[in-house]
Amino acid sequence: MSSVESDEEDLTRKQRREQARAQRKAMEEAAAAGAVRRARMTRLGIVVSVVVVAIVLVLVITSGGSKSGIPASKAAKNSVTHEIAGLISGIPQSGNALGSPTAPVTLQYFGDLECPICREFTTGALPSIFAKWVRTGKLRIEYHSMETATREPEVFKTQQIAAYAAGKQNKAWYFIETFYHEQGEEDSGYVTEKYLQGIASQVPGLNLAKWTSDRNDPELANEVRTDEQAANNHGFTGTPSFLIGRSGGALAKLEYTSAPSDPSFVNEAVEKLLKA
Repeated sequence: MSSVESDEEDLTRKQRREQARAQRKAMEEAAAAGAVRRARMTRLGIVVSVVVVAIVLVLVITSGGSKSGIPASKAAKNSVTHEIAGLISGIPQSGNALGSPTAPVTLQYFGDLECPICREFTTGALPSIFAKWVRTGKLRIEYHSMETATREPEVFKTQQIAAYAAGKQNKAWYFIETFYHEQGEEDSGYVTEKYLQGIASQVPGLNLAKWTSDRNDPELANEVRTDEQAANNHGFTGTPSFLIGRSGGALAKLEYTSAPSDPSFVNEAVEKLLKA
């Protein structure tokens, strides 16, 4: 690769990160404005205070109060593992795909494991999508990587390969879900080898020795590069981004206009394709 091509690639990555951060900032500002309006409309200040305190307590308990995202207590870790098992246990997995190989509809989900909006989609929208479409054999979801929120390209590559290495044992989605559930503070540099090992240790039945060895498989690095090229070909500028269509056929972009935690945009697209 020439120095010009390298500079262009670095600029593209930087532009994507900046666009993704701008999108997140806009969503955060919109959410803040909505909170102000709701506060003005309500007279139940005490109730609101109690709810806020309860939410804060839940967040502290589930995260273990750790900036790195990994729960501090064994009980909190077990809680996350149990929750994720309830979501996807028993659903067929193959590599980066979750769902029946004969599902009539395929959704491709392009994400960055450090992206907070991807976390919002994964923890907010996906649970009901899993239950309604994936577990019933109607939808297959493929996870693809796209660098937006992660600052360092090598860190991005390392974390995505770690997820795909779990896919060598058909457990990639356990790794992906655990990462998003225990995502750390953005730009805090929390993704270290210790963090990745911690995520892997929470994946039920994962052979850690094989997982460690598989992370050196050049095929997985090629998969990350292929994902990046696909994202560029489709003109994606932020994460999460989606393609959807009939399995085995052409896939089209799927845009969301509401909060990523709202599964309605996926539900409507799947229903339309099934009817067609």
